[in-house]
Amino acid sequence: MKVHVTDLKHGDCLQTDTFNSVGLHVLPKGTVVQSEEITILIRHKIDYVDIEPRSMQQGGQVNNLQQDLKANLDLTIQNYEAIFLEALAKGSFTQTMVDNTLQPLLESLDEQKDVVSLLLLFERDDVDTYNHSLQVGLLSYYIASWMGHSKAERYEISRAGYLHDIGKSQVPAGILHHTGVLTPSQEEELKRHTTYGYEIIRESMKDETTALVALQHHEFEDGSGYPGKLHKNDIHPYTRIVAVANTYMGMTAARANQPKQGLVTVLRKVHELGFGKLNGNAVQALTGHLLPNFVGKTVQLSNGEMGTIVMNNPLDMFKPLVKVDESFRDLSKERNLSVEEVFI
Repeated sequence: MKVHVTDLKHGDCLQTDTFNSVGLHVLPKGTVVQSEEITILIRHKIDYVDIEPRSMQQGGQVNNLQQDLKANLDLTIQNYEAIFLEALAKGSFTQTMVDNTLQPLLESLDEQKDVVSLLLLFERDDVDTYNHSLQVGLLSYYIASWMGHSKAERYEISRAGYLHDIGKSQVPAGILHHTGVLTPSQEEELKRHTTYGYEIIRESMKDETTALVALQHHEFEDGSGYPGKLHKNDIHPYTRIVAVANTYMGMTAARANQPKQGLVTVLRKVHELGFGKLNGNAVQALTGHLLPNFVGKTVQLSNGEMGTIVMNNPLDMFKPLVKVDESFRDLSKERNLSVEEVFI
């Protein structure tokens, strides 16, 4: 079947070799289309391609894969709750419980290239410490991968992200679950979760680095963070990655004093923090690999219109080209418009 490139869906399979207008071979027959392939086709000004017929069975398989993945994520969150409660009761946790929970999930995600869809699977109206901790652990894994870390290092960084907030188990529940503005003394107690986390991990594991990440994950490279007001060179390289993941996932959550923000909006804000507060290399890895994943996604614009991102603008990366019905919205030119929400 012949379809316009802007109507391609992730998972479509090219039925024939694809060539551009001057005869250059662009993509071979059998290519499974993802965000990168759609971008390539648009750059070569290819309007239509032939794809294998879409079957209901293929759609069902995709849905089943998403359901299985979501079930695995939910199970990992439940296991984190058990780890958190053990730390609450004993001031330590069983390391094998962490490894047996996290390692199999990470291995199953090695082939999951569409990280935006993975992040959307996490979305909940109420994000608690357990869910947030897994979000940070998984996003830290991907950032570490994009930055070229080895598989062993990626796991260590992901585990550090997974455990970064374990110190909150020692913060009084009345402060941890408080929905209003905290008093200065309550705010100081909440900030102590970094020190508590360091102590808990040191009691539970022979891993100084993971403990350091828990201690440092609220430090900023300009010295404005806590608890040590450290500067760039004093912050552990693993912490720099986890801090980016923690900031990004924290901003995507709905809070009592602010509405939920869309993934593109948050990515732009994190990008800005990469000039002084957050590590620039980790931020560039995040933005450089997430943005292509938005191509092909259904989005809602700030004016309420629904459309599909068809191409990112290399000169203004947060202002993509969006197809709305049969017309196009170039957000780089329509500056009053922005992407408000992204859907799987």
